[in-house]
Amino acid sequence: MTKADLVKIISENTGIIRKDVAVVVDELLKSIKDSLGEGNHIEVRGFGTFKLKTRKPRMGRNPKTDEKVPVPERTVPTFKFSREFKLSVIDVKGNK
Repeated sequence: MTKADLVKIISENTGIIRKDVAVVVDELLKSIKDSLGEGNHIEVRGFGTFKLKTRKPRMGRNPKTDEKVPVPERTVPTFKFSREFKLSVIDVKGNK
């Protein structure tokens, strides 16, 4: 599913025109990026949590030359689904 598909579905389910839904979806995603950029975490109850994690420095390997290369410490964005979300997906799929 793409962002356009998501906008289309929300528009059909709510009766709001696609242009307005697209603005809201874009602003939501921008707000999440901006908040993570400021070092905050975002928790959406029943859905999941966006946060930043710091990865430790380590020794990597150049696959072409097999040379060891130091990989510095870095911060990466992560997302963890809530337990409720995971259980609802399992229930929908019928794998429970």
